Amino acid sequence: MRLSEEESEQLGEINIVPMIDVIFAILTFFIISSLDLNRSASLPVNLPSAQTVEVKQETQISVTVEADGDLFVDRQPTQLDNLKSTLGSLIQPGSESLVVINADKSVEHGQVVKVMDLLRQVPGARLAIAATQE
Repeated sequence: MRLSEEESEQLGEINIVPMIDVIFAILTFFIISSLDLNRSASLPVNLPSAQTVEVKQETQISVTVEADGDLFVDRQPTQLDNLKSTLGSLIQPGSESLVVINADKSVEHGQVVKVMDLLRQVPGARLAIAATQE
């Protein structure tokens, strides 16, 4: 049985448009999900702004002070009295870790100073304060 030229062309045709649509859908999914992975482990607060802001790209421990005074260490609620022991358990002995303070701009200055004072007492903790760029 012989096939005519029209029939043989139709048998070998592959439509790649649906495959391209699926690839773009998968690519979009991965782009959107990777943007969410780059966010900090801190809770969202209104950060103050500063002109000398530097972006740090290293492993860090996030301490968040919300506007109402609630305190969180890597999104886990904690009390001011337990902050030193909580961070002491997160930082390996003999190593240094960057501890970033994410304090809402409406938090009282005295509360932030108390947090900083406790963090300075933890061996191996290097302090940084989060801010947005002006």
